[in-house]
Amino acid sequence: MAFFDGPGGTQVPESVIEAVTRYYRESNANHGGAFPTSAKSDAIVDDAHAALADLVGVDADEITLGPNMTTITFHVSRSIVAAMRPGDEIVVSGLDHQANVDPWIAAARDSEVIVRTWEPDLADCTLKLEDLAEVLNERTKLVAVGWASNAVGTINPIKEIAEHAHRVGAWVYVDAVHAAPHLPLDARAVDADFVAFSVYKFFGPHVGALYGRREITDGLQAYKVRPADHRFETGTGNFEGYAGAVAAVGYLADLGSRYGGAPENAGRRERILAGMNAIRPYEMELYRHLASRLEAIEGIEIAGLTAEADMERRTPTAAITIAGVSPRAAAEQLGERGIAVWDGDFYATGLIERLGLAPEGVVRIGLTHYNTRAEVDGLADALAEIAAGGEQNRCADPRGEIATTR
Repeated sequence: MAFFDGPGGTQVPESVIEAVTRYYRESNANHGGAFPTSAKSDAIVDDAHAALADLVGVDADEITLGPNMTTITFHVSRSIVAAMRPGDEIVVSGLDHQANVDPWIAAARDSEVIVRTWEPDLADCTLKLEDLAEVLNERTKLVAVGWASNAVGTINPIKEIAEHAHRVGAWVYVDAVHAAPHLPLDARAVDADFVAFSVYKFFGPHVGALYGRREITDGLQAYKVRPADHRFETGTGNFEGYAGAVAAVGYLADLGSRYGGAPENAGRRERILAGMNAIRPYEMELYRHLASRLEAIEGIEIAGLTAEADMERRTPTAAITIAGVSPRAAAEQLGERGIAVWDGDFYATGLIERLGLAPEGVVRIGLTHYNTRAEVDGLADALAEIAAGGEQNRCADPRGEIATTR
């Protein structure tokens, strides 16, 4: 198999698999017990908070763990919107995954809060700061935005967005799910108030995490059972998944020592940054090769940023359409060749609708650092064959229009 399905969930290293199974063998117990396995389990949970804090450059007590970004956001949005009053406003983006849109719409509806949409420029699938300024005002209390688009790969200028939002007194809630496997993240450097992400998108198990600025979260209403220690972690945690999360962060740190030049005795945060800084140029060199191959195939179009000057403003994720071939049919044909890609809208439903590509969506090719140039060439060769077949399937519509068959 050649795995280009990373934006939907990455493959995991052996160290993550071993950490999960080791948890079951050696530490399988619930929280707070007066016996060794419970103590070991609690230590792993503490390390998971610390490891994920190191990933985004914050403190361990500012991390909330949960099932995934979507579930955490639905839960915490209730607390955040409870701090608002009727008539206050939330800004969401038309570029985002629905997980950073629908929770705010639902919470706002329940609280008589107004939701405004920051519309993307569909010519290149980017968000323009001047357009953000037009939807901000003194009533804006939150701006929800993605660090990077999971559909088309656009990287958003989070620091500048935060500056605009904070100027009117609004908090910034950042979906970093798609950014986490590709970029070094620093929540404090960009001055984000909340950063949510999912570990299974960066080589770990199905676990989600949220950074919340301490000065804000300490004042939020908590919806929890009374005895719970953590204000935003509800129910028994996925402790084995947390063990895998520690290992996933450790894997990135190890890359920093092996390929990023970080000393092995350096701190985990330093080694993580070195690892991500090693991943980024490798992935983008691979993406440039992919883009050049795709651009040479008649009938294929890439959505979003395509100019060489814009490569640093995107992740190595390509959303493509193929003339005469539905995204699902293309994905099926690639799957038969042992090549994994996604088709559809990937929950970036609003963007795909705006692009006029709903309901079928696009084919999404997501590169990660475990992909190779040979795999990219195999993918491109297969797409060339599929696209050629699509052109042959184009036929004259009896009404004088062009119709396409699957």
